[in-house]
Amino acid sequence: QALLVESGGGLVQAGGPLRLSCAASGRTFSYYHFGWFRQFPGREREFVATITRYGDPIYNEDSVKGRFTISRDNGKNTMYLQMNNLKPEDTAVYYCAATVYGGDWSEAVRYGYWGQGTQVTVSS
Repeated sequence: QALLVESGGGLVQAGGPLRLSCAASGRTFSYYHFGWFRQFPGREREFVATITRYGDPIYNEDSVKGRFTISRDNGKNTMYLQMNNLKPEDTAVYYCAATVYGGDWSEAVRYGYWGQGTQVTVSS
């Protein structure tokens, strides 16, 4: 069972970078696919990116193409989201999630484990 803890959120000016981390407990980190979702007030969680257990990244190209990079370090049981050129519309609570199942990575219901979320605020 995976316990996920996000960190790295905060306030940043538009155009700036921020790196989120997701630390996972357990000895089977390398077996999971990990994803990042974000949630805007009053809306459902939106898929941001996933990295498979094989290290393959998948992105929500419409919203984060070319600006965000997802990565993982199996030796540190940690997954990352490097966010560059941030925009005010990126302001949201960001969640990391884990799943052992493949399929449509953008579907939040496929992820059985979630972190508590970390707030990212981008000022204009």
